[in-house]
Amino acid sequence: MNIHFIGIGGIGISALAQYYLEKGNRISGSDLVASKITKNLKKRGAKIFIGKHKAKNIPKDVDFVIYSSAVQKNNPEFKKSYKLQATSYKLRVKSYPQALGELTKKYYTIAVCGTHGKSTTTAMIALVLIKAGLDPTVILGTKLREFKDTNCRVGKSKYLVIEADEWQASFLNYWPKIVVLTNIEKEHLDFYKDLNHILKTYKEFIGHLPKDGVLVGNRDDKNISRIKKDSSGSLRQKKLKIKNKGFSLKQKESEELKKILKVPGDYNIYNALATLTVARLLKIPDKIAFKALSEYKGAWRRFEIFDREIKKSNKLQATSYKLISDYAHHPTEVKAALKAAREKFKNKKIWCIFQPHQYQRTFYLFNDFVRVFSSAPVDKLIITDIYDVAGREKGKIKKKINSKKLASSISPPALYIPAIKEIKNYLRKNLKGGEVVIVMGAGDVYKLADEFSL
Repeated sequence: MNIHFIGIGGIGISALAQYYLEKGNRISGSDLVASKITKNLKKRGAKIFIGKHKAKNIPKDVDFVIYSSAVQKNNPEFKKSYKLQATSYKLRVKSYPQALGELTKKYYTIAVCGTHGKSTTTAMIALVLIKAGLDPTVILGTKLREFKDTNCRVGKSKYLVIEADEWQASFLNYWPKIVVLTNIEKEHLDFYKDLNHILKTYKEFIGHLPKDGVLVGNRDDKNISRIKKDSSGSLRQKKLKIKNKGFSLKQKESEELKKILKVPGDYNIYNALATLTVARLLKIPDKIAFKALSEYKGAWRRFEIFDREIKKSNKLQATSYKLISDYAHHPTEVKAALKAAREKFKNKKIWCIFQPHQYQRTFYLFNDFVRVFSSAPVDKLIITDIYDVAGREKGKIKKKINSKKLASSISPPALYIPAIKEIKNYLRKNLKGGEVVIVMGAGDVYKLADEFSL
C-alpha cells in the first residue's frame, strides 16, 4: 500500500507513519520544517518533502492519505487528496485520529487518556507488557530510548497500547478494551466550552468500552469520580458489565514505587500505579511489573536530566550545571515538575525557563499560571515569547495576551527574554556553575536543551 502523510513530523502521526513503514508499506510525507523525527523516517525509507505543502507531493498511485489534525482545509495537499478521492473508489483519506481508530478495532487496545501523564503512563504500560513477553504494538506521544529514540514499536501480539489525546475529542475515534484515565482538568479551551463539556466528552469515550471492557481511573481525582458516578448509571442502562478498577496514592504500593522509581514526583507514582493496575488486569505478576517500572528511565522531554557545561573565555576549565528538559505546559504540570525538581535538588539554585504554549491556553489559564509561578520553588524565572501554534490561534486573543504581561503579573516579576538565542547568551553570562536549569514548555524551547554547552 502507498500511504502519504500530511504533517508527518507531528509526534503522534509520525508514530503511525513508522508503524505502516515497518509493516512494509511505501511511505511518503510532508512537513513545514525538518526535525529529528522526519530525518529518522527518511533514514528508515520514507520519502519526505520539507517546506511549503504542495499538491504535487501527493503520489499519483496513492492508496491512503492520512493528515494531521492541525492541517487546515485550504492546505493544497489536503484539497488534492479529496479531489483525487472523488475520482478514485480505492483512495481513502482520513485524519490521524480516524486512521489510528481503525487500528484500535483490529487489536486488544489499551488507551491511556487524561489531562496529564498520558505519555509516561503509556510508556510504562508498554514496557511492563514487553517485560512480560506480551510483545505489544505501541503508538506513543513521545520518544523512548527503549524504542531506539522513536515513538513507535511494532509487536506481533494482539495488544496495542496507545496515547489517547482529548484535543478536538480525537479519542472518540478509538475503540479500546481498557481505558486508563489519569486525571481531568480544564484544558484545550480553544475547543471545549468548559469543564462540563470536557467531562461529557470523556464520558462518551468511556462509553466506547465493550461489555467486558475495563475503566482504570484515578480514585483521587474529583472529576474522574464524577465521570465514574455518571457513567456507571448510563452504562447500567445499556446493560453493560463494564468493570471499574481504581488506583490511589493512598494504597500501600505507593511507598514501594517511590523507592524504586528513577523518575521523581508524586505524579509519576500515579502513573506507575495506573500501570500496575493494568498489569494485574492482564495477570502479569507483580514481580515483573515492579522490575519493569524500576528500570524505566523516562521519556523524551519528561524531566530529562543532562549534565551541561558553561565555557567561559576567562576560565581555563568549563563550569558545570544540571539541565532538565520538561514538556510541562499546563499550570498543574508546571507546579508538579518544579515541586519534583526542588525535592530532588534540595540545596541547589533552580532556574526555570518557561515558554508558554499557545496564546489561547495562556489567555484562558492566565490566572493559574500567575498563581503557580508566584509560589514556585525557584530562584530565577525566565519567560520567553509565547509559542504560536499554526492553525490553532485566534487573532483577537493574540492581541489580548503576551509573555511580557504574564512575566510582569507574577510576584515577584519574572524576567522576560523574548527569544531562545537571547536566553542562551543570558545563561552564558550569568550562570555561576552548580545550578539546575529547567527548560520547560511544549514548543521549540527544547532546542535550548539540545545544546551540549553554553
